Amino acid sequence: MVTVASTWNAMGLADEIEFNRDIRPILSDKCFACHGPDAASREADLRLDLENSARADRGGVAAIVAGKSVDSELIRRITSLSADDRMPPAEHGKPLSPRQIDLLTRWIDQGAPWQLPWSYVPPTRRELPAPKDDAWPLNWIDHFILARIESEGLSPSPDADKTTLVRRLYIDLLGLPPTHSQVADFLSDESPDAYDRLVDRLLQSPHFGERMAVYWLDLVRYADTVGYHGDQEHHIWPYRDYIIKSFNENLPFDQFTREQLAGDLLQSPTTDQIIATGYNRVLQTSHEGGVQPKEYLAIYAADHVRNLSAVWMGATLGCAQCHDHKFDPFTTKDFYSMSAFFADLDEARHFTEAVDASPTIREPELEILTQHDQSTLKELEEAVDDLRQRQERAAAENDENAVSALQAEIDQGLAEISEIRQRAPRTMISKAMTPRTTRIIPRGNWLDESGDVVEPAIPEFLGKLDVGDRRANRLDLANWLTDAQEGAGGLTARVMANRLWYLFFDRGLSLSLDDFGGQGSPPDQPELLDALSLEFVESGWDVKHLVRAIVTSHAYRQSSLTSEDARECDPLNKLFARQARFRFSAEVVRDAALSISGLLEPTIGGPSARPYQPAGYYKHLNFPVREYQPSVDQQQWRRGIYTHWQRQYLHPMLKAFDAPTREECTAHRPRSNTPLAALVLLNDPSFTEAARAFAGRILREGGDTTEKRLRFAFNEAASRAPDSEEELVLTQLLEESQYYYREHPQRASEFLAVGLLPVPTETDQVELAAWSCVARAILNLSEVTTRN
Repeated sequence: MVTVASTWNAMGLADEIEFNRDIRPILSDKCFACHGPDAASREADLRLDLENSARADRGGVAAIVAGKSVDSELIRRITSLSADDRMPPAEHGKPLSPRQIDLLTRWIDQGAPWQLPWSYVPPTRRELPAPKDDAWPLNWIDHFILARIESEGLSPSPDADKTTLVRRLYIDLLGLPPTHSQVADFLSDESPDAYDRLVDRLLQSPHFGERMAVYWLDLVRYADTVGYHGDQEHHIWPYRDYIIKSFNENLPFDQFTREQLAGDLLQSPTTDQIIATGYNRVLQTSHEGGVQPKEYLAIYAADHVRNLSAVWMGATLGCAQCHDHKFDPFTTKDFYSMSAFFADLDEARHFTEAVDASPTIREPELEILTQHDQSTLKELEEAVDDLRQRQERAAAENDENAVSALQAEIDQGLAEISEIRQRAPRTMISKAMTPRTTRIIPRGNWLDESGDVVEPAIPEFLGKLDVGDRRANRLDLANWLTDAQEGAGGLTARVMANRLWYLFFDRGLSLSLDDFGGQGSPPDQPELLDALSLEFVESGWDVKHLVRAIVTSHAYRQSSLTSEDARECDPLNKLFARQARFRFSAEVVRDAALSISGLLEPTIGGPSARPYQPAGYYKHLNFPVREYQPSVDQQQWRRGIYTHWQRQYLHPMLKAFDAPTREECTAHRPRSNTPLAALVLLNDPSFTEAARAFAGRILREGGDTTEKRLRFAFNEAASRAPDSEEELVLTQLLEESQYYYREHPQRASEFLAVGLLPVPTETDQVELAAWSCVARAILNLSEVTTRN
């Protein structure tokens, strides 16, 4: 088999060993546990993560002697035949392969050139590559992609056909399939800017915010329930709506960051900016009777650090909670200094004030009133105040009848005020208080108070915040995270640019979407990742700008179908010489079926919805005992982003399609292919009802013959006509279903009664049930749930 690696060797480039790409991953995996950042586990006072230590003279020997592998103790020890001398020790179970030994040896002979960890070196602008085929690039991204492909002696894949492109764009940018008319409009538009105009229209769609928000909610571990103990509901859905709104309005990512981490610390914050601080409150919490507040405050603090570092830094700072990081230069002090930024959050009140009711209360919370309700409330409160003043005058005049009449009016006004406040949604927010004292907790033992007191600070190896004599706060942290000149903005931009690339190619330029450290994968195309990062910053942290650049590139428009030779050469698609083909995410699988059927309720925002769910699924959910009640109105057919997210009992449809429970940051969802997923598509009431609704559309809109109806159904679901074999198979399925339901009309009635849709009386139920079977088969086609 020919691979990218073997092609690379054949081109004579194998000697160009790069430390970050070729050497650091070996040292990190095999050596850093004993010779890395963690002082407590370090052996022989040797650090192989630091150049000076690795090259230091140790009594006439050095681990690494530049240019002389034969004199390097590292090479002697990794090639030793003595079990006592050989490194890594056998008991560690991480032997070096012959190839790894060869790489280390040749690297040292080349002079052992060192590099700082790639992820902590600020992005730098490189000269735009000049590929041989100067006609292929459509924008600056393509120069990087094509030059790399050509360097491997390969060619990019052909362009995807226009139908595939329009379907790809709708799924990628909206999370919804296009209708037949939308596809037809694009196919008939022969203008040279038709594609670009389509991209612009989709970026302006309110559904763009929903599509992008799903991924962000995975990152910040958003859920509708507390997670621990009784997993009661908490008030948080307005935060989810803030995320959707922010992506739709293209809120600059640096401001997006400030508002979530520290909206309450901004000058004169708006209601939206206060709602945004729900980010700090969406972690798992508990008020169980046996909770030790001190223990859980330590748990919450650690959760904040884990999530913040994963979301914005792509770092595993959480690994330094009990000891210095084994692979990266994060210390335990860094961990607790970062947690001190969150010590001003009011997170202890619920230990005494919350109850086992669901939803529970997690003060501080904010009542959110519409502008109309705010105006009405103000008028009512002013009216009640006026009535009370009149009542006082009447009482002074001993006019008991007037006092009584005015009291009745006051009571009515107060009842109206109460009714308005009761219907106002609530959401958890951040509210700064006097910060708690933060100590380093030795070995993570919250009972041990011997650790040093620390103040809010960024990791020491990344610099220092300049805040004068005052205590640094969450706003300082947010500003540092997005300051590309004096802070970590370059790192943050690189993390997010990599994730945006992943959303549209199904893999990042670095495979490690949540670990840009020693155990992560360095980027396959670092120059391109740096260019994307700088473009992000220099555009004013404009998310839509970067998304547009990616999806209008020629690289994005390639076909996902390619030759067997190309797949053998680059099985992991590191070159991006083709597009990716993958199953929709869990929410999109259901959204697509609802959209095709005509059932989808497109309203943006609002309380979470409850799709159909198996009876008894919550039977072990206690404190309090709950019985799942599915939505009984249009809420039932809302998009997946609005599905009630119960952490301990994730909706079974979401679970079957690999959605996370959102207990921790999820930057990359796995994709499995299991019988359970197939059974969900066939038997889940949501999909059965969608098939029934789709069948109704087919009968109403598809024409008067089986051939016309099948053509209509395929065009709506797959944007194409059925082939002759598909027509034959589905016609046979239709005829067999018609025969069965004529023989068993009760079965037809039972089938059509699934879900909320009323059983039709004016329609031939046998025909509708039979076509529902056909519709269900079409909705189960791979291409209906697959992005190509």
